[in-house]
Amino acid sequence: MTPTRPASRFHPLHRTVCTVLAVSALAAGLSACAPLIIGGAVVGGVMAVDRRTAGTQVEDEGIELRSANRIRETLGDRVHVNVTSYNRQVLLTGEARSAQDRQTVEQIVSGVENVRSVVNDLAVLPNTTLSQRSNDTFITGKVRASLVDAKDISANSFKVVTERNIVYLMGRVSQREANRATDVARGVTGVSKVVRVFEIVSEEELRRIAPQPAPVTTDNTKPAGG
Repeated sequence: MTPTRPASRFHPLHRTVCTVLAVSALAAGLSACAPLIIGGAVVGGVMAVDRRTAGTQVEDEGIELRSANRIRETLGDRVHVNVTSYNRQVLLTGEARSAQDRQTVEQIVSGVENVRSVVNDLAVLPNTTLSQRSNDTFITGKVRASLVDAKDISANSFKVVTERNIVYLMGRVSQREANRATDVARGVTGVSKVVRVFEIVSEEELRRIAPQPAPVTTDNTKPAGG
């Protein structure tokens, strides 16, 4: 007689750790690439919803690529800049070796096609080490995992960027969602500060732009002889 194996147990802590590692791995692999999510397409087996139009997402992708190329061509490795565009609002994070370089980066990005506004949070500091950047990636993963665990907000509505333990949150969200996500991020170990770069919309507008679930249809046809 084959002995019965005990039912496997998956502790919630293990689930959280796995989620953090998975998200961190994605962030590390995609930090220099185009966004994983385009529209509401299924990517890697995951259905994601974005509050930007498909056209705006493509524009944001183009803004990031063109900005990064122009910064590299002009300043090379004198700066370490992460360019994040959401709804054509561009966030600049990282380090510049001088105030002049910091200003030059902003001018370059401001001149890129389709850019609506620029938030320049570059620090005048030496470039961060690979160890610091790896830690920032891990923090981003933990924040993303915490947003997923918060059932009263949609994690896919937020873009998370971490620089020197400072977490930046972006997205088109209501005031309630902005406050909730900020509280969640502040509660993550290792986060020194949370900077909000939100586009605040009303609850009414949120209901209008939020994707609606597909209607459920039922077949009321009775079987023959029923």
